Amino acid sequence: MVESASGEPDDGAAEVLDRPLPDGVRRRVVQIVSDGFGGLTVGELPAQLRQYARFTPTRRTKFAGNAMATALEGDPLFRQRIGERLREAQPELTGALDAGTPPPAADPLDVAAAAYVLRPTGWVKLVTAAGEEALRADAERADDETRAELERLREELAAARGHTKAETERLRTELESAKKEAESMHRKLRGALSDVKRGEAALRKAAAEFDAAKAESQAQLSAAESETRRLKARLGETEAALEASRRAAREGRSVEDMRVRLLLDTLLESAQGLRRELALPPVSVRPAETVDAVEPGRMTPKDIAARALSENDPAILDQLLALPQAHMVVDGYNVTKTGYPTMPLEKQRLRLLGSLSQLAAQTGAEMTCVFDGAELAAPVLLAPPRGVRVLFSKPGVTADELIRQLVRAEPSGRPVVVVSTDREVADGIAKAGARPVASAVLLKRLSRG
Repeated sequence: MVESASGEPDDGAAEVLDRPLPDGVRRRVVQIVSDGFGGLTVGELPAQLRQYARFTPTRRTKFAGNAMATALEGDPLFRQRIGERLREAQPELTGALDAGTPPPAADPLDVAAAAYVLRPTGWVKLVTAAGEEALRADAERADDETRAELERLREELAAARGHTKAETERLRTELESAKKEAESMHRKLRGALSDVKRGEAALRKAAAEFDAAKAESQAQLSAAESETRRLKARLGETEAALEASRRAAREGRSVEDMRVRLLLDTLLESAQGLRRELALPPVSVRPAETVDAVEPGRMTPKDIAARALSENDPAILDQLLALPQAHMVVDGYNVTKTGYPTMPLEKQRLRLLGSLSQLAAQTGAEMTCVFDGAELAAPVLLAPPRGVRVLFSKPGVTADELIRQLVRAEPSGRPVVVVSTDREVADGIAKAGARPVASAVLLKRLSRG
């Protein structure tokens, strides 16, 4: 260590840096302080740096860089302690600086940072030279980058020129093609104008022919009207002559009528004898009964749908269930979740089935209530109420599909009513011949008791 004549460490106070510390040198100085920071006790640290004592070197460099640089500059004792740690870490570099012969192969920034901490004689020149070297290196690097950028721009310019030339050639080709297409369109336009003129001439000719045909048809119509009047006159004369001949025939019909009546009686008696001989049974079916039609009292779901009742009127359901052999299929959960959705599923089922049992007793119609098996948490132990068939869909089969299967199983012509608000179900069963009814209609009917 270089010391003054009084035995105190010479920190280079006689030398003063007349410019800001170069950025590269400052970063190296902060790194040296951060590395030597960990070898000091809390008592050896300046007061403003003690809060960073537990920081890692990386965090100290990031958050305490300014504070460490300030303490190093203003606290000679702290700088001396950091210098001691630096001598322990880099004895060759610090020894060369103390001897006044910095190693030529060393990084100028490392040399300047070590000189700034140790403050040997001539440290200001070392720091200044390192700053100038860093500036020179930055300038050379910037110059290299500028030359590289210039070369890149030249290449881009050459590429742009090539692209522009190719684009110009392409546009010139497209322009030539457009000119040729325009000329072709002009020729087509002239041809179209000629066609239009020919069409107008043909139209005028057709109009003249139409006027001539119209005049001819009017003349023929007048001739036909005259002929009709003549024929009507002849028809009147013929009808008068026919009436005169009928009067003459009626006067001589009495003898002929007697002979015809005698012949008719003979034929009737012969037919009755033949029926007795063959023992033919009386006729029970008339020809009119073989014609397919709707007789009074034989209503179908479609006939009831055509009556003047609202779709939400429960009377529609009463009329449907009054049909002979009516079968009502109920989408169970669709009805219960419409009428009383807050109740548990078990109570929903019991309430609906009890009401359906009463309705079955009142109407005598066949009733089937279908529930979705996917809604079940466990097997259901349920005694079906009187008059109501209860079905649950199998795993993988929805209640909607089970309803469609029930409708398809019924013979064509039997009145089948399906209670569901599901539009897809209603459309599907309507195509199969069943009558859809909204769940709200059934709930209104059940509320009447």
